[in-house]
This record gives sequence, C-alpha cells and structure tokens, in this order.
Amino acid sequence: MKDAIQVRELKKSYGSHMILKGLDFQIEKGEIFALLGVNGSGKTTTLECIEGIRKYDSGAITVNGKMGIQLQSSSLPAHIKSMEAVKLFAKWNKTDIDYAMLNGLGIKEIEKKQYMQLSTGQKRRLHLALALIGNPDTIFLDEPTAGLDVEGRRSLHEQIRKLKSHGKTIVLASHDMAEVETLCDRIAILNNGTIVFCGTSSELTDQVGRTYFIHIKTQQGNSTFETDNIEDTLISLLGELKQKKIHVLDIKVNRGTLEQHFIEMAGREAE
Repeated sequence: MKDAIQVRELKKSYGSHMILKGLDFQIEKGEIFALLGVNGSGKTTTLECIEGIRKYDSGAITVNGKMGIQLQSSSLPAHIKSMEAVKLFAKWNKTDIDYAMLNGLGIKEIEKKQYMQLSTGQKRRLHLALALIGNPDTIFLDEPTAGLDVEGRRSLHEQIRKLKSHGKTIVLASHDMAEVETLCDRIAILNNGTIVFCGTSSELTDQVGRTYFIHIKTQQGNSTFETDNIEDTLISLLGELKQKKIHVLDIKVNRGTLEQHFIEMAGREAE
C-alpha cells in the first residue's frame, strides 16, 4: 500500500533561524497520524509545507490523493451565512452536499447565522465541514477542538473515527495528549525542528514513562506531587495530612502536560 504522505529531509528557515532541520517521516493511508509540538517546535510550519501553502528550502514532499485542510487560524466574510459558505464550497468542488456530515458536526443549528455571529467553537465546526466538502483522501486538522465544548469535542471525535472507517487519512496537530492517545494510530513529536519520537501511543508511554501528578488543595495552600504509583502515593499523602489534621479541599490527578513530556524528552536528547 502506498503511503498517503512521504516527507524526506525537509528543511525550512526564516532568515538565519532554521525551523525544520531535515524531517523524515511517512504517513500511511487510512491511519490517524498526530503531529505534536509545543509552540515554536515547527509543527504548523511542517503542516503548511505539506499542504503547499508555505515554501520550504529543501527536501521532498509527496502527497498521494486529494487534501482537505482545516487551518489553525482562518476566516470567512463577516456577513456570509454558514449554509451559504457550504454551498459555495460545494460549487467550487463540483460536488453534492453531504447533509449527514453537516448534521454530525452541528451545522444545521447555525446554517442561517452569519459568520460574525458564530462562536469560536461554531466557526471551527464550520471550517471542518468546509474542509470535508470535496471528499478528500487526506484531511489535515490543526488544533481542531480548540474552543469546542465537551459535546462539540465528542461529536468531532466521532466524525474523525467515521472518516477513518471510510478509509480516509487524518493528520492531526494538537496539544491535547489525551485526545491524541484516544484517536491516533501513530504519533510524531517535534522538538526544536527535529522529530524526537515517532511511533504508537503505547510506545510513547514506554519511552516517557507513566508519570502522574497529584494536586492537593488544603486550607494551607496548594501542593503538587509527582509519582508513578497513584494509589500508594495518594494513600500516604492523605494519611499524613489526616495525622496533621489538615483538611483537604480538593484533589486532582493527571498525567502531566505535553510540555512536561517534552522537557523530559528534550533532556534525554541533550544527554
């Protein structure tokens, strides 16, 4: 099976500052592939080079099939109505409108609203619908859930899984590790213009470890504890606080932010 996308020795500089330092990776047809990176890592520049909207200095990019693109930041005329935009894009692409797709993204409820009346989440849903109108083989989603509420995120995730089931290739750029781990087949992590990891989410977990952060709020303030064993650490902490008669107001547990994983991986690269 041919790859949907092949990137070889991709380099890009802005003046004397090299953003991409010879990237090599491929994206298989029919997979959901995540490109991750903190701000300034080269994530958006990489996507824009592949999409053909930004020139690169050297290297080679091969894209097999038609692309649909949802940019991280885009806009439409202020007074155009949502359904007018859909019909216009359908006419440009010489295709019929997929009303099931529109309903799945919640476009029905905003079809008569002008673009300037839409919330940030509604705009992102409309942008995604426009990206899907031409029935593309590969869909680029740059921070697709930014600004979406819980229901909007759930609906979008269902749409992404549906696209995959129809053989579409999805390229996802996101800061949300939980979203990526839930949806994606493989992950590439960019750090300082190079790929420091490329593989499955389970392989990523093996590499960065299962480090958890316990945040405890008490009457005396907030404290954060790092552990790889939630149960034992939490029991120990609560026992100590109870012994000291310190009242616990709130407890939160998470696996850390993407930035924290990058710090650890960047440190390993430096070593």
